[in-house]
Amino acid sequence: MKLKFIFILFVSLNLILCASSQKKIEKERMKDPKYQYNMGAFYLNSGNVDEAIKYFNNALSLNPRYDDALCSLGLAYSMKGNFEEAIKKYQACLKVNPNYAEAHNFLGTAYQQRGLLDKAEQEFRIAIADANYRSKELPYYNLAGLYVEKTKLEEALVYVEKAIEIKNNFPMGYNLKGMILEKLSRYKEAIESYEKALVYIAKDKDVDISYNLAVSYFKNNELNKAKAIFISIYPRVMNIEMKKKIDEYLKLIK
Repeated sequence: MKLKFIFILFVSLNLILCASSQKKIEKERMKDPKYQYNMGAFYLNSGNVDEAIKYFNNALSLNPRYDDALCSLGLAYSMKGNFEEAIKKYQACLKVNPNYAEAHNFLGTAYQQRGLLDKAEQEFRIAIADANYRSKELPYYNLAGLYVEKTKLEEALVYVEKAIEIKNNFPMGYNLKGMILEKLSRYKEAIESYEKALVYIAKDKDVDISYNLAVSYFKNNELNKAKAIFISIYPRVMNIEMKKKIDEYLKLIK
């Protein structure tokens, strides 16, 4: 009985110590801006934007000059479609760290969403000019999209090709290149670009690019190929407007 009592006492003490240790860890985490930021990044990557915003704000309450948290908070607001607030956060990040190339790129995308194309272009070019920025395919890609919006297709083509040159396995780059070539009525080249995009994209995320490929086949008068792709992707299409367009194409092919 005495041994049993000692064992129970030992376990109880261990549980108390563990609980006390856990509380200490939690208290330390509440005061650690990096931990709060990492939790925000985890939730942002998981698609839980509101929870991410909470943790990024926690990090900033502990360190108002935390540039990563400011940039990520801007990205979170962009994901919510609140571009005005996103712009404020990116600007605050760049005030702390003017050389934060990724923040310049994100700020450019937010400006573009607000229709401020000249400001957007300026930010993309700042990101491109940064010799230390290792993801220059992104501002080149964004710059190409901006020039498409300006209906300057030849210039857009130059920039998207630069993006692909930097990152050869860039599916969205090949997709955008295909869209530009399609607008230029260079359907055969557009088809080749869409096909390259499909090589590098995950099979469960290929619907939009496959749709674009089918449309280019249709415009290039390769109707059987277009029909086969439309039919193959139709069950996976979630966008109602896209489904309506596929129905229209299939009627025209028949």
